[in-house]
Amino acid sequence: MTLSPDQFDKIAQAREVVIETRKGDRASGTTIWVVVDEGTVFVRSVRGKDGHWYRRAVAEPRVALTIGDDRFQFLAMPASDPVSIERTSQALRRKYRGRSLEMMLMPETLSTTLRLDPV
Repeated sequence: MTLSPDQFDKIAQAREVVIETRKGDRASGTTIWVVVDEGTVFVRSVRGKDGHWYRRAVAEPRVALTIGDDRFQFLAMPASDPVSIERTSQALRRKYRGRSLEMMLMPETLSTTLRLDPV
């Protein structure tokens, strides 16, 4: 499945989204930041590999993003290659400001970059 340009735009414009991850039959939602760069959706864990949602997404990669009443389903794929990390970091810099941004750019968070592929 692909997202429409309007859906990509809605995700790109959202300041925060809720990512739904699973552990077995239990679903859990966490508010996170999301960026879109050239039609690709990226997320990163501000808590690095200690982030609960990140660990669940890596273990069970079917995730969903919720923005208001809209829910988009994705497959979370590791994107820890240098190009994806830089694309995500640049997109975060364009979209966000402040201390939380600095935390998202710390070396220990970079390897937690995930690409979300629509399903």
